[in-house]
Amino acid sequence: MCGIVAYLGDKQAYPILIKGLKRLEYRGYDSSGVALINGDLNLYKRKGKVAELEKFAKGKNVEGTVGIAHTRWATHGEPNDVNAHPHTSQDKNLAIIHNGIIENYNVLKEELINRGHVFESETDTEVLIHLVEDVQQNENVDLVEAVRIALNQVVGAYAMVIISKKDDGKLIAAKKGSPMVIGVGDNEFLIASDATPIVEYTRKVVYLEDEEMAVMERGKELQLKSISNIKHTPYFQELTMNLDVLEKGGYDHFMLKEIFEQPTSIKETMRGRLRIDDGVVWLGGIREYTAKLKNAKRILMIACGTSWHAGLVGEYLFEDLTRIPVEVEYASEFRYRNPIITEDDVVIAISQSGETADTLAAIKMAKEKGATILGICNVVGSSIPRHTDAGSYTHAGPEIGVASTKAFTSQVTILTMMALMIAKERGTISRSRYHQLVYELETIPEKVEEVLKTNDIVKKISALYKDSRNFLYLGRGYNFPVALEGALKLKEISYIHAEGYPAAEMKHGPIALIDEEMPVVVIAPKRGHYDKLVSNIQEVKARKGKVIAVVTKGDVDVAKIADHVIEIPDVDELLVPLIATVPLQLLSYYIAVMRGCNVDQPRNLAKSVTVE
Repeated sequence: MCGIVAYLGDKQAYPILIKGLKRLEYRGYDSSGVALINGDLNLYKRKGKVAELEKFAKGKNVEGTVGIAHTRWATHGEPNDVNAHPHTSQDKNLAIIHNGIIENYNVLKEELINRGHVFESETDTEVLIHLVEDVQQNENVDLVEAVRIALNQVVGAYAMVIISKKDDGKLIAAKKGSPMVIGVGDNEFLIASDATPIVEYTRKVVYLEDEEMAVMERGKELQLKSISNIKHTPYFQELTMNLDVLEKGGYDHFMLKEIFEQPTSIKETMRGRLRIDDGVVWLGGIREYTAKLKNAKRILMIACGTSWHAGLVGEYLFEDLTRIPVEVEYASEFRYRNPIITEDDVVIAISQSGETADTLAAIKMAKEKGATILGICNVVGSSIPRHTDAGSYTHAGPEIGVASTKAFTSQVTILTMMALMIAKERGTISRSRYHQLVYELETIPEKVEEVLKTNDIVKKISALYKDSRNFLYLGRGYNFPVALEGALKLKEISYIHAEGYPAAEMKHGPIALIDEEMPVVVIAPKRGHYDKLVSNIQEVKARKGKVIAVVTKGDVDVAKIADHVIEIPDVDELLVPLIATVPLQLLSYYIAVMRGCNVDQPRNLAKSVTVE
């Protein structure tokens, strides 16, 4: 991991590569590098941000119309200049950039060392380029064939691009388990780990499939084939991404911009699906699987991180409305615990990026056991949509901030519509209740707009608690997952320890932590278990805890006892997560900013987790 950019064409490559790396900074990384060919192979790489790489390369030879660049998120070897990509072959003729993990790199490395290879870095990537070199030299084949043969010896995941000093008119790329998209322009090729570095130059793209290689040569058409040497015909797609979504648009950070985009992103998620004039929900992407969903004996939701929290909200929605049993699983655990999966099960995989390695592996396993697999994903053309039977895109637009905000509320919106659609088909919801929820769901974007007006209040509260070392988040029912998501956001971007709990569980352990130094955030709307939440707040106050309460507008009972209140509009209990999440996002954002944290690129995190 984490970001790949490559260029071959008539333009100078370096400015395109650097701009591309900056477009990919949102994915999270710890070092960066670039390799250019201009008669010689010029390689520059540095620990830290792309700005450090630019400083290092200033005044050096950055000429050339072919090059590769990378932002690294460390897996093998600590973040430093030597371990940064690109890596070179022993004879310095080849250079490689690589996302993913070569699982059998140790075995390959030992064999290569026995053959006289000397390694400079601790990375698995350097082993891969040495392997390609070794195959080329010992089997007397051209570079494309050497790459193909080498990849058949590799166990693991990869998205990789190779250049050769001896052939500056060629790029060789391959993909398995990690994303890769190729843009085809006017006498030029661009390669990236997602479309953001490409859209500025061309909208004609090909998404590589697993175990597929691409060969790009000056003056020639794009060539594709499998690593088993079967030729493929490129399937070109048109990018619909708007360039302005990749800019901050006047906001200080992408995260703040994306929090404020939620009225629009939720509306886009509902567009064409929530047919308010007819009072119905229509999810065309899963329509042909309606009978399967209607008759499912069990629904499994698999996801990681924030998407897992969306799945927890989905569990409440589906069981409440459809009366189908639901299990929500961490994808990373699900695939390793020998789960019981039958042909009557429906698996719903949730992922913002569509590239989450653990989720991909889990759905492949579930598919092998005969389950129907549906996906909920934000990135068009990503791997999860291609490996599922059907599904729904969230249409939230590119999410640049590493900590997910608008993707979460869009996922919950899809799950809400899906639950309503299935409940109607199963007859587990009354006609009046169904229409009431459909009409109320349509008002959510304007209610999120109203919540965003609490921005200044949240900012003032954040200033009071920015130096706290621990936070506790409490919620009941539908708002327990909201508490988990609020705590995760704070952890991710401010580096403050935070935990989310069901409010009733507080007295079974966490209450021991509460004192005057412990802020407790309570999601306490009038809907649901309000009286019990009031009791929970009183228990916190009795122990001198500081309470920040998210309450229904006009609340008086909680307002009397809480230290701070953030008001949200009154909505049905099922829809509260869509609006109660927003002030918690703002709270995390402002606390992190006030602590001087890098909000959009928090340390150690990657946007698209493409390794297991």
